[in-house]
Amino acid sequence: MTATLTAWSVQRYGGPDMLAPVRRPMPVPKQGEVLIRIHSSAVSRADSMMRTGTPRFARLFLGLKRPRNDLVGTCLSGEVVAVGEGVTRFAVGEEVFGEAGLSFGANASHICLSEAGVLMPKPACLSHEEAAVMCDGPLTSLNFLKEVAGLRAGQKVLILGGSGSLGSAAVQIAAAMGAEVTATCSARNADMVAALGAGRVIDYTQEDFTAQTERYDVIYDTLGVSSFAAAKDSLNATGRYVCPVLGLGLLGAMARTAIVGTRKARFSATGMLKPDVLRPMLETLIELAEVGKLAPVIDRVYPLADLIEAHVHVETGHKRGNVVVV
Repeated sequence: MTATLTAWSVQRYGGPDMLAPVRRPMPVPKQGEVLIRIHSSAVSRADSMMRTGTPRFARLFLGLKRPRNDLVGTCLSGEVVAVGEGVTRFAVGEEVFGEAGLSFGANASHICLSEAGVLMPKPACLSHEEAAVMCDGPLTSLNFLKEVAGLRAGQKVLILGGSGSLGSAAVQIAAAMGAEVTATCSARNADMVAALGAGRVIDYTQEDFTAQTERYDVIYDTLGVSSFAAAKDSLNATGRYVCPVLGLGLLGAMARTAIVGTRKARFSATGMLKPDVLRPMLETLIELAEVGKLAPVIDRVYPLADLIEAHVHVETGHKRGNVVVV
């Protein structure tokens, strides 16, 4: 009998009901590739956006009328079960974590990935569930805080959406960098966000940060809930507004602030950066995890068979930290 893998497919852009389980022939690792048995994979807000094909200009990369690569899922953790010719970084039996990128297919039982891609040995301090989300919130937030915003020790940072995947990681990373951290979230998540390292927590349902007198060196809008125009008066004279949710408003603000003004709007497509750039960032995150300064927050764990339910929960907008399937 031919070996098969279990995966999830999306043939048309739309809601969670567009997802369908499929079986595909088990891939054989080519030269430089490893076959991974997936223990856990992430279900993120970015996965939901890719499933729906939003923002619409993203379809230039994903497929204009329908997904070009129909399998779903980007971030994973598992065990190497076979290696292709020439593989030197990993061996059979080694635990690894990483991301599939725009090839997708991480919400599955198995996947083939290049050893030269965004793939790392899994540290013992992280469970498979925790490692599976490292390339989502933690990696994106480290890139935005350190590289895009240039956050430094002693500076003030405001993190909008402090209880989500990106936000919960950002609070921990910014605190580890020695920044003075303020974060927004709902009242039910305030204690958690404070415990992660926020010196001040703003209940966004009761307070509007733009109406306050506090000024920040960096405002990291993890969810795209604000804008540079709304946030600029809450920035100091050389402050940076950074956001991973790209839209026309942010594009316009980036273009304008690149030419005039000392306050800047900035963006980075973290997932599009080269593996040689992302792997050192993951090494930094592993170091933080090993010394207890970073622990991914896991909200819910679903069986792989319940991927639709996991997507539905993510779309509520009320998850705390990360959602994974196992």
